[in-house]
Amino acid sequence: MKRVLCAVMVVGLMSALSLGVSAQIKKGKTRVLTTKQMMAGLVKPNCAGIGEGLKTPPANDQAWADLATKAALLNESSFTMMDDGRCPDADWANASKALRDGSAAVLAKIEAKDAAGAQEAFKAVTGSCAACHKVHKK
Repeated sequence: MKRVLCAVMVVGLMSALSLGVSAQIKKGKTRVLTTKQMMAGLVKPNCAGIGEGLKTPPANDQAWADLATKAALLNESSFTMMDDGRCPDADWANASKALRDGSAAVLAKIEAKDAAGAQEAFKAVTGSCAACHKVHKK
């Protein structure tokens, strides 16, 4: 009887811990922003904006500045993804770091007004998204 009770307690504890990890993917521990909201309102529009904006070289300084803002916001989102207990595992952490590094490279190329270089660097950004979504997006 003691073994059964112990086994039930262990399974219960493991279940509770796994639910806690799952909840962290959906939302941080104390902040109101959900991961779904962050992706829909911050990551997706800025990522799409960079992709669209680099299809042809930006025509003027304002277009370059708009792309720089999008790259900087993507970079900042990589920090938010790791804050407030949101990170559930190494896949998430590695993808966030890849997003941080990739978006910084994109920003550097945009600041140099190097559209071809920015397009090449942007592949690391989209690769970071794909790596995380493969594991975490349902």
